[in-house]
Amino acid sequence: MTDPAFSALQASDPALAAILKREVHRQNSTLQMIASENFTSPAVMAMQGSPLTNKYSEGYPGKRYYGGNAVVDEAEELARERVKALFGAEHANVQPHSGANANMAVYFALLNPGDKVMGLRLDQGGHLTHGSPVNFSGHLYNFVAYGVDPETERIDYAAVRALAVAEQPKLIIAGATAYPRSIDFAEFRSIADEVGALLMVDAAHIAGLIAGGAHPSPVPYADVVTFTTHKTLRGPRAGCILSRAEHAAAIDKAIFPGLQGGPLMHAVAAKAVAFAEAQRPEFREYAAQIVRNARALSDGLIAEGFRIVSGGTDNHMVLVDLRPFGVNGKVAQNALDSAGIVCNKNAIPNDPEKPFVTSGIRLGTASVTTTGMTESEMAVIAAMIGEVLRSPEDEQVCASVLLRVNSLCANFVPYPGLYD
Repeated sequence: MTDPAFSALQASDPALAAILKREVHRQNSTLQMIASENFTSPAVMAMQGSPLTNKYSEGYPGKRYYGGNAVVDEAEELARERVKALFGAEHANVQPHSGANANMAVYFALLNPGDKVMGLRLDQGGHLTHGSPVNFSGHLYNFVAYGVDPETERIDYAAVRALAVAEQPKLIIAGATAYPRSIDFAEFRSIADEVGALLMVDAAHIAGLIAGGAHPSPVPYADVVTFTTHKTLRGPRAGCILSRAEHAAAIDKAIFPGLQGGPLMHAVAAKAVAFAEAQRPEFREYAAQIVRNARALSDGLIAEGFRIVSGGTDNHMVLVDLRPFGVNGKVAQNALDSAGIVCNKNAIPNDPEKPFVTSGIRLGTASVTTTGMTESEMAVIAAMIGEVLRSPEDEQVCASVLLRVNSLCANFVPYPGLYD
């Protein structure tokens, strides 16, 4: 696929052009199983790499601080209207650069420093921005954490309610970065109403599943919903905020001028492309296939002797307890990476290991589903994972599996011919 922009890059900076080609080869020839990654479309990439990157657009459509925004205003309006229609939301802000920025803006809009917030424990699936002591959220706000039931490894809503009644938080966060089960947003709304709290849903991981009808939607229940536009939504790396109309002005003010200057208009327009793609009927089938693949992968791993946290999955994610194999997450991640199966080490509930070691790995099926893989390929992948992790130090085993991974991926190439 001839790309004039890449040709220009080769001519002006051959070192970086070579790095780009090598990374595309890596993505094309190995299994991308990180739950927070996906392959975005050529249309999204074309828009994100467009001359819209040149435009400075502080403010909002019709209310900019610079001239020359009439054209890009249309792009931002398209993004806002498309995402509101996609999720059935009253208001949308499409300017956040990331999910973390989106979460920060919500806190700035709805809270004062020191206010009490409830979120899922980080070592049981919560995100850094849900109160980590090393994150701004833990520094500025008084977080109290709820967890999962130690037996079922699922959110215990009765325990969440009891904690909320005892702590009386101003804001409750529902959502996670490593929780493989559906979340009952109606129950969270009921708990929030009982204690007079606002409800925020961090839907970063499941936004695409929600858009595709493969996961219940939080929009009818939450005051605010944040999400990233990559991951299961398959758009550019960025963030977005949906809210009820009553919070619109506060949310917009928190993003600009509160914590961002000029929005990245090439990214905003790329979000608009992704939102349109997610409205198509084929995206609903894609979202459903992501979940089918995750369940097939979970079943395959159980057959290999792994313990799956919570016993399975309802979304795109499989959280694997490695202790039955006598392997920690750090060792497993490195061994699988050398075999062409890319994943991340991840803490499991009540993990005895340190966060940089962990007792588990997190696997996701969004990327491999984008390439066209289905349940039969998940069974093959599970078997290869089992083979590697039975002998993680055996270089010959890893090399053998890598060859089979390369062969499998040759039939499911996300970017065929790109930069050739």
